[in-house]
Order: sequence, then C-alpha cells, then structure tokens
Amino acid sequence: MAREFSTVGVVGLGTMGAGIVEVFARNGIDVVAVEISEPALERGRVTLTGSTDRAVAKGKLAPEDRDALLDRVHFAVGLDALHSVDLVIEAVPEHLDLKQRIFAELDRVCRPETILATNTSSLSVTEISVATTRPNQVIGIHFFNPAPVMKLVEVVRTVVTAPEVVADVEALCARLGKVDVTINDRAGFIANALLFGYLNHAVGMFESHYATREDIDAAMKLGCGLPMGPLALMDLIGLDTAYEILDTMYRRGGRDRRHAPVPLLKQMVTAGLLGRKSGRGFYTYERPGSPVVVPDEATPLATEAALADGARAIAKVGVVGSGTMATGIIEVFAKAGYEVISVTRGAEKSAKVCEAVKTSLNKGVVRGKLAEADRDAALGRISWSATLDHLADVDLVVEAVVEELSVKKALFASLDEICKPGVVLATTTSSLPVIDVAMATHRPADVVGLHFFNPAPIMPLVELVRTIRTSPETTATARAVCAALGKTGVVCGDRSGFIVNALLFPYLNDAVKMLEASYSTADDIDHAMKLGCGYPMGPFELLDVVGLDVSLAIQRELYLELREPGFAPAPLLEHLVTAGYLGRKTRRGFRDHSHR
Repeated sequence: MAREFSTVGVVGLGTMGAGIVEVFARNGIDVVAVEISEPALERGRVTLTGSTDRAVAKGKLAPEDRDALLDRVHFAVGLDALHSVDLVIEAVPEHLDLKQRIFAELDRVCRPETILATNTSSLSVTEISVATTRPNQVIGIHFFNPAPVMKLVEVVRTVVTAPEVVADVEALCARLGKVDVTINDRAGFIANALLFGYLNHAVGMFESHYATREDIDAAMKLGCGLPMGPLALMDLIGLDTAYEILDTMYRRGGRDRRHAPVPLLKQMVTAGLLGRKSGRGFYTYERPGSPVVVPDEATPLATEAALADGARAIAKVGVVGSGTMATGIIEVFAKAGYEVISVTRGAEKSAKVCEAVKTSLNKGVVRGKLAEADRDAALGRISWSATLDHLADVDLVVEAVVEELSVKKALFASLDEICKPGVVLATTTSSLPVIDVAMATHRPADVVGLHFFNPAPIMPLVELVRTIRTSPETTATARAVCAALGKTGVVCGDRSGFIVNALLFPYLNDAVKMLEASYSTADDIDHAMKLGCGYPMGPFELLDVVGLDVSLAIQRELYLELREPGFAPAPLLEHLVTAGYLGRKTRRGFRDHSHR
C-alpha cells in the first residue's frame, strides 16, 4: 500500500511554489507554505488568493471550496515549521548551492521518514540529495507552470532513491489528478531537454536576423499548431530562467553546442530584459508582469499599403504540378478570385486534378463553409492544360512538382523562355535551395520560394523565401499575394528547412535520440510534450504521421548544410527507415498502426 500523505510542506512561494500549494490544497491535503521572510510570505499569499479568486470568477471553483482550500494552508516563515510534515517540495530559484543549503536544513528539521522533493527543472537531483543524510528519500517532483492547470509531473529518481519512495510519489500524483512520467536524473529530464534546444535555436535564428520575432513565432504557431511561438514563450518563462536552464543543461548534458546559450540571451539578461516579468524581453509589454504586448521600435508596419509597397499586380496565376500540394494551391487561388491555369503532364493527370479540386470544393459546400455560387465561380476561374506554353501571359507561376532539383531546374529553365518579363516565378520546395532553382533562369531577381503547408486550403501559413538575388519588388508581390489569399506570409532567407522545418526536425531528432538511449518510452515522451508543453501531438505521433523517410531526408539536409554534430540524424531513425518502418503509411513506424 502506498503511503498516505496528510500534510505536505512547500518551500518557496513564487509563481511555481504558490501553484504547487494550490494543487495540494485543492485535493484535500493540508499544506505548510514556507518563505524566507514576512514580505515574501505575503507575496506568496497574494499569488495564491489571486489564483483561487480568478478560478471562482471563471466558475471553475465554488466560493465555499475556495474558502476550504485556503483554510488548509498554513503560512510560516522559516523551515522549522516543517518539522512534522510527510513530504516537502522545494520550489526556490534554480541555484544548486541554495538548494543544497535548504536540503541540508530540511534534513535536520524533518522527521526521519519524511520524503524530501525538489521541483528543479534542470539541476541534478543527485547533487541536491547528497547534501542530506537520507539521499534514498530524495526525489524530483517537477510540476509545470501553471501547476494547477498543467497535467504533467516528471518524477525524477536518482540511482539511490528507494523504490517505495518512487511508488509513493507516483500514487500521490494520481491522487492529485496528474499524469506522471518517471525518469532517471538527467539534464533537462524529458520536456526541458527537448524544449530548450528548440527555444535556443529560435533565439539564434532571431539573433542572426534570419527572420523577425513576429515571423518566427507565427511560423511555429501556424505551421505546427503550437500554443505559443518560441520567443513569446521565452518571455513567459523568463530569459534569466531560460539562460540558467540552458547553461546547466550544457554543462551537465555532454556539452552539446545547441544547449550553449546563444550570446544574445546573456546580453539581454545582463541588460535586465527578462521577458514579461520585467516588462521587456523579445517583445515589449504594457507593464512588468503583464501579458499584453505593446508596439515598440521593432514592431513591423502591418498596414496593407506597407505590405503591398512596390508589389506588382497579379491577376492570372499558373500552377504547375498534379500532386496533393498543387491541387490544394489551385483551389486556394481560385477561391481567392484569381484566374488559374493548371498545367500537368497530360490530359489524364489534368482530369484527376480537376476531379480532386471539385471534390474538395464540394466538401466545403456540404460542411457549410462555402456557398454553391462561390464553388461554381471558383471552378469557372480554372482552366486546365497539359502544356507550359499556356503560361505565356500569366503574372505569377507557382511550381509544385516533385522534390528533385534536376526536375525543378529544367522546369524553371522552360518557364524562363515561355513567360513574359516581370512574372514572379515561385517554387513550393520545402527542402531544396531556392537559389539553385533561380539560377536555372536568366531572371533570378523574379524567383521566390512560396512554401505552402499541407493541406494548403486549410493551413494558414506560407513561408516566403527570398534568395540573395530576389528583388524587393518580388518579395513585396509575394507578401501581397499571401495577404490576398488570407494566409500569413512569414519572410525568411534561403536556408535549409526555412523556419518551421529548421526548428521542428532537430527537436524530433532529439526525441528519437532520447528513446534510443532508453531514457524514456515513446509514450512517456509524447505525454511529456503534450501535457507539459501543450503540443498538439507528441514527437513520435508526429513522426509517424509525417513519415520517417521524409523526416530523415529533412534532417540529413539540415545536417549537411549546418554541419552541426547535434543535427546528425539519430541512428534509430535511419535503421527504422532501412527496415521499411516509415510510419502510418506503412502501418508501422515508432508504433504499430496495423490495428488502427
């Protein structure tokens, strides 16, 4: 039988500590909430009452339940108040010497059977435990912010944590209504180890002026369905906290360069730009602690006139290709009022594309998202062709053929001969260098990348890729077209992976390496990212959907271009692809889909 915890202590009543107090008190457990001084204690009390009052205002907590909850909390200054509790959780700032001092004192104050837990998100639980005479009763219980809302708890055992202590804490998590993943003591555990490499990479992207903060954040929210963009998330976490976590993970985790904090991060921390809590980080906020972003000197001019400045008029669009992507792009342009010429290799392929577009538009009518008249008008704007010569008088060509450089270069050389001067030539490549395609023409200034996401009619994001030869007019035209399509266009340079794939796939690759090292299971890693970070899918779910072969190809491209050792494809990913386990499409990837 698991131990029954009737009283717990919480040390440190910042945002995290106060949230943990609330979690225990909500679940009928008496809490001794401890701070270092009376003012700090009062701040903790205000945080707790503010949170519970908001829950009452939103109808998520009855007033009498709030009163009962607050009655269960005893506030005290100093660790001596914890002499009779069953479990203590420490939630003080991420400094090893501070935590070790607190644990040495808790070891002296608490009863011999009391479990001592740390909420650290990056420090070694083992190093904290050795400050006590009871390292077998020390464990990591890592809650996620905001603790009352987030379902995930990482339970971190050291090599000497007693099995019954682990079992007792797992049972406690279940009582609290949390989902726990139990793991060994390793830098960053699951969620932070995967999250912070990605966040650091995004800061590096911003530091190098590869894309604006708004475009990086919009790309990850709209392209991956993430609840927040990486730079806004850094502001929420606090840049000082993020720096400490990255620095600790770099030193503890094998000195992977991708965890070495980007220099800009240290500069911002030194300058006091800590994110929301200081009122300024990557973004500027209404006031310290406010979530409301206000314009500053870096905010782009979002007016239609500013976007369209220098743009060429586009009325007629050619779409070359017959796959899913081409079909979706034809539909998007036709629905937005453009005249569209679809060019495929032969009448049979044209008929197939035509049927696919009709089917998709009809679905829109059935679902009530499109009027019959609008469907008929969209179809009336499309003409079907099997020869590139019909593109002689279009204003924009969007190429959506197979991802092979030789094929794309040959096509662009043909378009160069056929199309009139001033036409914007766009490639939808997701992985090839746009400049290579552009240089197959005599008009590289008119060539741009327009990377639509699948399915194109639904996904709101387009990555707008300018090469070092793309003219400002071409970029402005592409921006204006994206706006006219009702899409969010994010502008970036011509680098492997652009924004989304460059940030997404190294994170997926890191998850595979974590599984390969037997640190955790695919299920627990997926749970950690969905419940701890609010991701719509876990990394292994996503890999199986995308296709392991596609993922491997993208990761290889990134590694070849950046030559960053941390980007080398995980051997397990290569082995699964070699074995033909490609994900859902072959009914077997990281998981078996044969019975689903």
